[in-house]
Amino acid sequence: MKRFAIFAVASAVVIVVVAVLFGMIFGTPADHRAIRISAIIAYCVQLFGFVVVLLVRTSNIFAAWGLGMLLRLVTLAVFAFLVVRGMRLPPESALISMVAFFFLTTLVEPVLLKR
Repeated sequence: MKRFAIFAVASAVVIVVVAVLFGMIFGTPADHRAIRISAIIAYCVQLFGFVVVLLVRTSNIFAAWGLGMLLRLVTLAVFAFLVVRGMRLPPESALISMVAFFFLTTLVEPVLLKR
């Protein structure tokens, strides 16, 4: 439970910092909305993926990481084809920010799983 809490806080900090930076790059209100939506979805998916890795890590850590990567890829595809189009979000800011959120928060995982 402690690892999950640390991951949740660390991921939130990373996502907020990156969202603020992207907010400076992409300046329109539509871009800011897209970045916020990407941040919320990425955060939820990352928390779910980390729980899966925590539960499966003793039996097969690589399978768990692979499942987490597949989850992120499917989320990105669904987000790109359904959410971005359906909500008429600017695709550049929405997709670049989501990929950045996924990538940077994924870098936090090994540190917490190593302990």
